[in-house]
Amino acid sequence: MKQEKQIFISKPLKSQTKFWNSSTGRNHKGRITAWHRGGRHARLYRTIDFKRKDTQGIVIGLEYDPNRSAFLARVFNPDTKKQNYIIAPTKLKRGDIIRSNSTRNGLQNGHSKKLQHMMTGSIIHNLSLAPGKDAKILRAPGAYGIILRRTKNLAKVRLKSGQYRWFHIKTIATTGIVSNSESRFKKLKKAGQSRWLGRRPTVRGVAMNPIDHPHGGGEGKTSGGRPSVTPWGKPTKGQSTRRYRVQPKPNVKI
Repeated sequence: MKQEKQIFISKPLKSQTKFWNSSTGRNHKGRITAWHRGGRHARLYRTIDFKRKDTQGIVIGLEYDPNRSAFLARVFNPDTKKQNYIIAPTKLKRGDIIRSNSTRNGLQNGHSKKLQHMMTGSIIHNLSLAPGKDAKILRAPGAYGIILRRTKNLAKVRLKSGQYRWFHIKTIATTGIVSNSESRFKKLKKAGQSRWLGRRPTVRGVAMNPIDHPHGGGEGKTSGGRPSVTPWGKPTKGQSTRRYRVQPKPNVKI
């Protein structure tokens, strides 16, 4: 615990934060499209360098981000005297050197490189879909990909889900595994903590009246009496995909 207090920074960087207006599950017409959301704590959005082209310097410390489960690393550039945020990989600590768009060979933790400068078998994260674009995949806690092979223009990467995808060889990625991989084991202490995160109570359909939900009503506790549907009667698990084979009629002469 003493080590965590030394490396974690409590206050965010003012120059890299902005107001985050939560939609609370409503669309542009004000109608609720994602239910059971709203009422969470106000939060500021941290501007993170997902392209990883210019951010380099010394890691000052790690920081908690209310907008994601992974930790952030605050990097100070002694040349420009500016500080930026990047997604922190595991085993990153204060005093480490971070370089962007590096061409050095090796497995430097937290360095960003083009796929053409990475060795086969390298573990990467913060990967973009095309050269020059923001990273869109491999950003969740504990996420990583493995470079399996390279050609003249493409590189084959195995994602965390087990999917194999080809990327342009000039796409930039970051070496290492995303931090806070044990976040999925975190348990909420009380019901109020769920409300702090913006999760409103969910009422079961079988606990409602028949006028409120198709699963409602009945004498005592019932399980619904029909396949799971929405309050408007549409199947929640999709239409049935089973195909019933029609057996031909036997040619029997009487």
